[in-house]
Amino acid sequence: MRKLGQALGVEAMSLYNHVAGKDDVLDGLVDMVFSEIELSCEGGDWRTAMRRRAISAREVLACHRWAIGLMESRTRPGPENLRHHESVLRCLREAGFSVALTAHAYSALDSYIYGFALQQASLPFDTGEQAAEVAGAIMQAFARGDYPRLAEIATEQVMKPGYSYEREFEFGLDMLLDGLERARGSELIRP
Repeated sequence: MRKLGQALGVEAMSLYNHVAGKDDVLDGLVDMVFSEIELSCEGGDWRTAMRRRAISAREVLACHRWAIGLMESRTRPGPENLRHHESVLRCLREAGFSVALTAHAYSALDSYIYGFALQQASLPFDTGEQAAEVAGAIMQAFARGDYPRLAEIATEQVMKPGYSYEREFEFGLDMLLDGLERARGSELIRP
């Protein structure tokens, strides 16, 4: 609270006129991040809505890397956090997902989104060009032929012009959504 007060140019004690403490500040920050994630299931299909939401969430988390570990940790979620969760759950339920499959889908999607965001935040590169440089440096550190599959991925994928690690997110997301669609379909025909 002292550092926050300094950054705002006020005494730390005056912050307590607005918040009860650090947890209130963290709850508010998490709520702000949730408010930036695009949500819309109105007039569209669940898959398009969940895909759009996942891409938006990954983009927002790329801007707020500090938030990745906090997003689902709050025990007093704010209105944007709750609105977000309610919207996702409503979208899945209205698409015909059972309560159990809705819970599974939500967990799988968020695990993938947050896991990818965490992995991306920890990578030693941000751009395709930087990825190629890192891959090239790693390849120089081992003898030719020692790790042929790593070299193959590096030269045939990562070091190619236009490579973007972000596109890997959408590939995995589409696989996950395909699996959820199959699960939803098989659930609909069960007695």
